[in-house]
Amino acid sequence: MDLTWLEDFLVLAEQKNFSRAAEARNVSQPAFSRRIRALEDWAGTPLFVRGAQGASLTRAGHHFRPLAEDLMRNLHRARRETHSVGERETGSLSIAATHALSFTFFPAWIRRHMGVETLGTLNLISDSMEACEQIMLGGEVHFLLCHSHADVPTRFDDSRFESICAGKDLLVPVCAPDPDGRPLWPLPGIPNTPARLLAYSSASGLGRILAAHPIRSTEAVRLESVFTSHLAATLMTMAREGHGIAWLPLGLAEEDLTRKRLVRAGPDSFDIAVEIRLFRSPDCRNHAADALWERILEQRDETD
Repeated sequence: MDLTWLEDFLVLAEQKNFSRAAEARNVSQPAFSRRIRALEDWAGTPLFVRGAQGASLTRAGHHFRPLAEDLMRNLHRARRETHSVGERETGSLSIAATHALSFTFFPAWIRRHMGVETLGTLNLISDSMEACEQIMLGGEVHFLLCHSHADVPTRFDDSRFESICAGKDLLVPVCAPDPDGRPLWPLPGIPNTPARLLAYSSASGLGRILAAHPIRSTEAVRLESVFTSHLAATLMTMAREGHGIAWLPLGLAEEDLTRKRLVRAGPDSFDIAVEIRLFRSPDCRNHAADALWERILEQRDETD
């Protein structure tokens, strides 16, 4: 039995929809359905009732759900404790970061806070916000670095997860220029011709921020989603090739804007100010993580 099947089962039990669950698991729906079917074959009984309204648990599925949750918790705890024992000996440091920050912000940030000679073994895990949250909640990394906005709640309880602002960024709407250097897809859009939006998927933290921001809901802005990805770098490439508008972190888009491969699609009023926030795990700790956290706090106090 593949442990991936258990994770698939729990996501589908929560989402109650094969399409949404497959997207959350970053797998195609046919592949996701095959894995659920394989789990049911292993269990020897159907766990879901498929219907036009989605997927609901059978009696067997309801019985199996708490058992699967307990099993995953125990496995994560066993892995975490074993990992912790090993790290106390090696002093390695594990940091999860969203894709965009891994490429642009992280290298200079970690170099600023920890000298190369003091880093030891550093493990950077780069993934979508949703995947990084799962890793963090499972106690598999010491820190999580991500974009954050006050209007968008995280899955991290403030009473358990310490956090600090590590930097500032802007989400700016950009698109390819026309032959005259003007935006190919100007905001707020042309009457009766919505601007083409290159959107983030639900797995993206930047997508959550955009979805919650009033810029997207104002009647004056006419946008039509034509492409979706959880990777800001992919949206940047699509925007550069003229396929539409993408709200990109300025740290990622700055070079393209300077080189005029991209231009701002609208005035500064369409920018969204965001934080870059560092979350600290309460479950994954060692002396290297403690040293980094103390150093960050010291440098913050020095600059205040």
